[in-house]
Amino acid sequence: MSHKEKLDRLAEARTNSQLGGGQKRIDAQHDRGKLTARERIELLVDAGTFEEYDAFVTHRSREFGLDSNRPLGDGVVTGSALINGRLTFLFSQDFTVFGGSLAEAHAQKICKVMDMAGKVGAPLVGINDSGGARIQEGVVSLGGYAEIFLRNTMLSGVVPQISLVMGPCAGGAVYSPAITDFTLMTRKTSFMFVTGPNVVKTVTHEEISSEELGGADSHASVSGVASLACDNEADTIETARKLLSFLPQNNADDPPIVACDDAFDREITELDSIIPDNPNAPYDIKDVIKHVVDSADFLEIQPDYAGNIVIGFGRLGGKTVGVIANQPMVLAGALDIAASLKAARFVRFCDAFGIGLLTFEDVPGFLPGSQQEHGGIIKHGAKLLYAYCEATVPKVTVITRKAYGGAYDVMSSKHIRGDFNYAWPTAEIAVMGPKGAAEIIFRKEIAAAKDPEKALEAKTEEYREQFANPYKAAERGYIDDIIKPRETRARLIRAFQTLENKVDTNPPKKHGNIPL
Repeated sequence: MSHKEKLDRLAEARTNSQLGGGQKRIDAQHDRGKLTARERIELLVDAGTFEEYDAFVTHRSREFGLDSNRPLGDGVVTGSALINGRLTFLFSQDFTVFGGSLAEAHAQKICKVMDMAGKVGAPLVGINDSGGARIQEGVVSLGGYAEIFLRNTMLSGVVPQISLVMGPCAGGAVYSPAITDFTLMTRKTSFMFVTGPNVVKTVTHEEISSEELGGADSHASVSGVASLACDNEADTIETARKLLSFLPQNNADDPPIVACDDAFDREITELDSIIPDNPNAPYDIKDVIKHVVDSADFLEIQPDYAGNIVIGFGRLGGKTVGVIANQPMVLAGALDIAASLKAARFVRFCDAFGIGLLTFEDVPGFLPGSQQEHGGIIKHGAKLLYAYCEATVPKVTVITRKAYGGAYDVMSSKHIRGDFNYAWPTAEIAVMGPKGAAEIIFRKEIAAAKDPEKALEAKTEEYREQFANPYKAAERGYIDDIIKPRETRARLIRAFQTLENKVDTNPPKKHGNIPL
């Protein structure tokens, strides 16, 4: 064979590999409103930077007629590329080849890029679009899944892992995204479930559609499995690029610093009047966040789940911070099971990757009720407490209004190693709300009064004046300073700059036993 013939053979093999399951199946993928595996990669990565691995890998199965159907690549495209100018490893399952089903060779390709991500210390992005395990290969397929799960676990806290679910993801396939740090889903075309609607109907006689059972909106708002639900594939991919822009390459790297033309000492006069005079009236904590972070650029995570707490990424002075904030607009900002779980995992992610924590606190306590108690609010609330206690990254807290009871302790208080704890003059730091406290402390006096209702009102105001303010906490040093709301941005940037070289450690141990 001549040199030219060898080059022609390579070109032909490359073309065959890139065609996946062939033009007919590519057209069918487009008809479903979905991009192909390679089109997704092209949108995700910086132009011209994708380096493909294992394009010529084929399966080794001989049973069920597979020996005569051995497409190059075996249903997954793997490699590395630059995203926002930074190295990233990725895999993209190809639904046009065996429905993107996972089998031995397919899994080995994914494991190879996962291992490379760990060795090099670069993020891993997985694009999931698969019919599940390749039944023809039997237990080998299940073994392949387990190999991936193991690597997801070993890489957890080492490099950021992001899953893009852009098609079906069922059975064992769902556990890889569940272990990764963030899961992005596409509305109408992506689904995740352990068992599909047909099995559910057979076992429980419940009739439910794929969308209701495991669609993007179901997982974004009901289960909390999805970090974000996006309107279409281009939106999903662009959101992944933005998310990566906030994250460090690995757990030994610093979060990226971007140029910031938003004045560090910018005063925000709007914040001076954002807290209503009525202590029970709500306001939107997202307005506070967007006023404070650089250029109002805030990427909220899980916006449709547990709305009583807000989490996400922003920047202060060009450097990434993770924001956790009680939301008075939902359940008065009280902590419940869902909010505790949502915030706890986010705190632990930020701590694992050296991202400082900014907490805005306005919390009246934990949500009362038998449903919460029987659902384990004690255990689940303790997860958030544990996460904050364990975190050694810079921790800065601003109490905007209420900080009551055990919830005050949980929300990155000074007592659990908060580094800088500030309060606005509107802060109310106490064991409980003024009315409840007055009812207990002055119970006998109120009962003996001619007008108990008026007496309660007077005693409530007395308690509020004496205790429901930030000054008692400041006297004890539990609050480092009481600041004007307008100067919040400047004080926060200064605080995080001061903490830039912070060193804190936990006692030597294999790992703690978080209350799961």
